[in-house]
Amino acid sequence: MTGPPGPSRCAWCGADPLYVAYHDSEWGVPVHEDRTLFEYLILEGAQAGLSWLTVLRKRNNYRAAFDGFDPAKVARYPEAKLASLLADPGIVRNRLKIDAAVSNARRFLELQDRFGSFDAYLWRFVDGASVQNAWHHQAELPAKTPRSEALSRDLSKRGFKFVGATICYSLMQAVGMVNDHSVDCFRHRQLGGGT
Repeated sequence: MTGPPGPSRCAWCGADPLYVAYHDSEWGVPVHEDRTLFEYLILEGAQAGLSWLTVLRKRNNYRAAFDGFDPAKVARYPEAKLASLLADPGIVRNRLKIDAAVSNARRFLELQDRFGSFDAYLWRFVDGASVQNAWHHQAELPAKTPRSEALSRDLSKRGFKFVGATICYSLMQAVGMVNDHSVDCFRHRQLGGGT
């Protein structure tokens, strides 16, 4: 058992209240709303080389800085907006990541046009249903899978940035395309995992 008193949780979430809340209410919950999917796409890219907790602590700042993760607005950011983002201490001030967010917003809109929604595009990689894994220990969790590699290749081919196979797998975990809660975690069964 890890984390604060109460139900058994995945070992990775520890005791930080923000991490515990994220684990208990968001991680692994299937997401089908495009703006939320765009938010996760941008945040997962921002996380590259950092801890997810670092990004979670900046999440509200990101929401304000990136217009509530409205991809149509982000796609039209002028250079002056990019300069203001680079000066914003509330987000990860990395030029490549900020440029990628804007470029990815444009590619995101293209996928919405082509597939009807980003949701329809993304969930094809798991045949429209969450993959139910049965990990017993955190060490069993893969950093990437053949499905995340396929997603990474396809997104990269379409011009997305910061979408390596490991980032894509983190995205898939976050938005519930895979249920990677450990079998002894109370959320595993709640999100469709067996006994």
